Amino acid sequence: MKSYLVTGGCGFIGVNLIGRLLARGDSVRVLDNLSLGKREDVEPLGVDLQVGDVRDVAAVVKACQGIEVAVHLAGHTRVLESLSHPALNFEINATGTFNVLEACRHAGVKKVIFASTGGAVLGEQEQPVHEGMLPRPISPYGASKLVGEAYCSAFFGSYGLNTVALRFSNVYGPYSYHKGSVVAAFFRNLRQKDPIVIYGDGEQTRDFVYVGDLVEAILLADGNETPGEVFQIASGRETSLRTLVDTMKDVLPELTFDVRYEPARTGEVLRNYASIEKARRLLHFSPKTSLGDGLRTTWNWFASNDSAALLKKP
Repeated sequence: MKSYLVTGGCGFIGVNLIGRLLARGDSVRVLDNLSLGKREDVEPLGVDLQVGDVRDVAAVVKACQGIEVAVHLAGHTRVLESLSHPALNFEINATGTFNVLEACRHAGVKKVIFASTGGAVLGEQEQPVHEGMLPRPISPYGASKLVGEAYCSAFFGSYGLNTVALRFSNVYGPYSYHKGSVVAAFFRNLRQKDPIVIYGDGEQTRDFVYVGDLVEAILLADGNETPGEVFQIASGRETSLRTLVDTMKDVLPELTFDVRYEPARTGEVLRNYASIEKARRLLHFSPKTSLGDGLRTTWNWFASNDSAALLKKP
């Protein structure tokens, strides 16, 4: 049994991760400011929930006491909001990550697993993206996550803190009701019988990875010794938004789809998918959930958790 701290643990990925950790007998502490996640999703599980913000040094220091592994998921994750509020994005993602690393260093935490992002950190690149590419972020969000990666590397190099940065692709799955990502947004619109809006021509691509596969990657990063490394965590498959909608139609034939197109948005990467060969080789990561199966499971969760809170746009 290990003791884990999950920052942002009331969020979408956190809730799924916590379920896996508790199922195998680990103890879990959560630090979350409840700005998006809900305490009702984790309190019944028996975790130690500490309500606080990663920008609050005292709250982070308290949360790190007696912890063996910290999984740092808390963050300001919206690209468009980072364009309008870059200072806030920096405070949460860059300063917040520094606070977590510094508190972990002083508390004797053995490993820190940092949630980064592939597309936003690397920017417009030849595809597929991989860890050897020079990052060229084109949004404040991508830049702030790159700062977090740099501090993870620095804390390993300077202090020997065992850090691993995982660059998540577009994650979807159960408990994603507050996510601003495309699958969650499309499913909220379907539940409310609103149009599905695609910005641009729909040929922009992403790499959609099911949350269960991503949680497995986090556990593998914990179980393997790869200090100071960065990994792309994705499905390894490139999918356009048009193909995503077509797959939704295939697995949900009972639904009516009203798809509308609006002008493209500034700051978004047009094409992105990842090579996961490094994660396969060093972490033994192998995503198992097909897009169709993952979408059906996610829709079933949305359909069985229909409430005003769930359908509220983030």
